[in-house]
Amino acid sequence: MRTLPITIAPSILACDFARIGEEVRRAEEAGADWLHVDVMDGHFVPNLTIGPPVVEAIARVAKAPLDVHLMITDPWTYGPQFAKAGAHVLTFHVEVAATPAKARELAAHFRAHGVRKVGVSLNPDTPLERVLPFLDAVDLVLVMSVFPGFGGQKFLPAVLQKTAGLREHGFDGHVEMDGGLNAETIPGCASAGCDAFVSGSALFGASDMRSTLARFRELARVAREGRTHDR
Repeated sequence: MRTLPITIAPSILACDFARIGEEVRRAEEAGADWLHVDVMDGHFVPNLTIGPPVVEAIARVAKAPLDVHLMITDPWTYGPQFAKAGAHVLTFHVEVAATPAKARELAAHFRAHGVRKVGVSLNPDTPLERVLPFLDAVDLVLVMSVFPGFGGQKFLPAVLQKTAGLREHGFDGHVEMDGGLNAETIPGCASAGCDAFVSGSALFGASDMRSTLARFRELARVAREGRTHDR
């Protein structure tokens, strides 16, 4: 199985939206690999965030790839708009795909509109079995370690069984974790098979984002090496 580089994706949701261009630059200068963009529609989750015009504005100033997470009920309609706006990674939720066949169709729909990496996400209470039938159709699986809708929630460790399960089933794409990630929780995620880590307040709220991000990366590296040696 291939080993992907450790990817740290600061979540724009936690930045100062009055200074979003400066915050993008701050994250990139700190070493961000991707910029995670949470899109919420007020239906799939009880919150509203940003739409395609704001993603397009971020894409104009960003150098790092945009990792766009669609927490919306209608990715069929809006996915192409976010693709056009500049999403490098575009992730939909398996909960809005009625069947594995529909999930495959949605992934193909995103690719047809130029998305480079297609992801699927699952909520903490959604069983891993929902995504197993179409893993070959996606590049990334985003495991939610909190219930989506709001930042700053506490990490739910039970979801680590899903990340380990993805690797046990031979998935060699990106396994991303989102929710409550910090210096205490990142090592366990890396040990369970994660290679991409979304962190919001722990990075944007840090007094020194560069050193904090570097510490997260090193913690993930050491934990992943320990997992490899233990196998």
